[in-house]
Amino acid sequence: MNFIKRLLKTKKTTVETTLTITSSNGFHLRPIAQFSNEVKQFESTITIVAKDQEVSSTQVNQILSLGLEKGDSFILRAIGDNSSDAIEYLESYFQQLMIDDKEIEEIKQEKESYESISIKGQTIGKGVAIAPIIEYETYERDDNRNGLAFREALKIAKKELYELYIKNKTTDEAQIFLAQQELLSSDIFRYGCTNIKIFRNIIKDEITKLENTRFESRISDYKDIEQRVLSHLGIDTIIELPNTPYILVAEDLLPSEIMRLMDSQVAGVILKKGTPTSHASILLRSFGVPSMIIDDIITPSSEAILDANSGNIVVSPTSNDLEKAYNRQIAFKAFQEIGYQKRFEPAITKDGKKINILANTTDVISAQEAKEKGADGIGLLRTEFLFQENRPTLEEQVLTYAEIMTIFDDITIRTLDVGGDKALPYAPIPKEPNPFLGIRGIRFSLQEQTLFREQLLGIFLAHNQKPLKVMFPMVSSVQEFNQAKTIAKEVAQENNVDISNIKFGIMLEVPCVIFALKEFDKIVDFYSIGTNDLTQYLFATERTHPSLHVSVNSPMLMSALKMIKNNITKPISICGELAGMEEVTSKLLDMGYDTLSVSAKLIPSLKERIRDS
Repeated sequence: MNFIKRLLKTKKTTVETTLTITSSNGFHLRPIAQFSNEVKQFESTITIVAKDQEVSSTQVNQILSLGLEKGDSFILRAIGDNSSDAIEYLESYFQQLMIDDKEIEEIKQEKESYESISIKGQTIGKGVAIAPIIEYETYERDDNRNGLAFREALKIAKKELYELYIKNKTTDEAQIFLAQQELLSSDIFRYGCTNIKIFRNIIKDEITKLENTRFESRISDYKDIEQRVLSHLGIDTIIELPNTPYILVAEDLLPSEIMRLMDSQVAGVILKKGTPTSHASILLRSFGVPSMIIDDIITPSSEAILDANSGNIVVSPTSNDLEKAYNRQIAFKAFQEIGYQKRFEPAITKDGKKINILANTTDVISAQEAKEKGADGIGLLRTEFLFQENRPTLEEQVLTYAEIMTIFDDITIRTLDVGGDKALPYAPIPKEPNPFLGIRGIRFSLQEQTLFREQLLGIFLAHNQKPLKVMFPMVSSVQEFNQAKTIAKEVAQENNVDISNIKFGIMLEVPCVIFALKEFDKIVDFYSIGTNDLTQYLFATERTHPSLHVSVNSPMLMSALKMIKNNITKPISICGELAGMEEVTSKLLDMGYDTLSVSAKLIPSLKERIRDS
């Protein structure tokens, strides 16, 4: 009997769920690294089962080797005391990863032609370069005198990558460094990998697994971590570059090689292999380097044109070609420079209308970046970041909100928006057949009132009598808004906090609200349109659906936005992805929208585009 009791006591709970890859990019290195990093907070043993294999969900290389593509499914299995919470949270986290990992849309190319023969290619990063074309050449130098012991070199390389991730946390390249750091932390490099020979053989084996697969572009990450470790062993890859402007043509480039190029006079880059989503492409775009992918023979030239704006490479340009390219280069740089130099100036249209350009932020760092990019304020402060892993104390909330409030005067805070595709490990939501149509946003907050009241108190204590806007997400009825505002007033009264200068509004993202705008207009102080979810619910089309797609120029979507604007009297802003899209900016302004909230990096160019409208 005692034996049976001990057996029952030690038996671990097993919970599993089936997840499907919906991203067009497949389950590739960056989201794998993010997912693997998130798994580590749970004590349960968590594995991924797919293609007759079961691998550890903390081992990036093992997951990568499965080659999970769009449409593939896998079982996420957790064994342990907190397995239910782990699966609940990780399922939602994975779904959010799939949403965030959008396929990079092909950059729209301008129609332009040159007298000489042009080679057409795919644009990576916009711009025009005029310079000699040189081929990429490297050689290896072995200087053992400056080398470290192998394990020490491995340790330093991992530390470097983590520091690069922290330093660049708000940029596009941050996830590249995190992915490589997770890759280098894999068990294959921790156990039995005791010297450089074994290390290089492991790298070689992992590269072989990826060859001739759709994940072949990830090979560069293995080569990159190899190069980083070797450099600390005194084995350096030497890159010989001219000290004058040049256009570099290469088969492919490693992320670390691109970082080195930035210290030279690189004018443009042509890659013979790669995709717009490769790590090389992300970095080139992030650094603003005119760059293209061309699957053709490009010969060195004493003077050439790389016109990434029109997708043309001209190897032997005429004098007229050079003049045209030079003028296009000047015009493009002027547009960028003027936008950046004038980023702190208001965005005023040619007919004298001021448009408020706000930023979507998540934390103090992103708020500081928004300030530097010229944001007029914060149009959407997502508070989920503070609640992601552990429940924050009231003091932690107050300190964070207060610090952000010192950066801007105009701030709109959205209360906790979880449920559906987002979950909290300490406040699990019961599994629903369709979580996107279930306990989300304000519905969650009204159910979890202890959490909701504490967040409201944190916001109220932090605002310190400054004007502030508080927004409730996923409101679908007047009753929900009234209940949320009543709770807010109770919290203020119970804690003797003056909230007379705080305005309360809603995130307009549920279509039924459009048909009740007259009623809402009597009770809300403002609206903010969340075009991402509004589009999803209007068209009954999930944003990550593998085959269905809604055009940003959809007449029905434009009609809905126009209907909203024509039936309200209170202030309104647009804070979804649509707000920053070049092809719809003028339409939104024509409808009368005068407040747009976008990603910080889009602000300088959006302001300049508005000045030209």
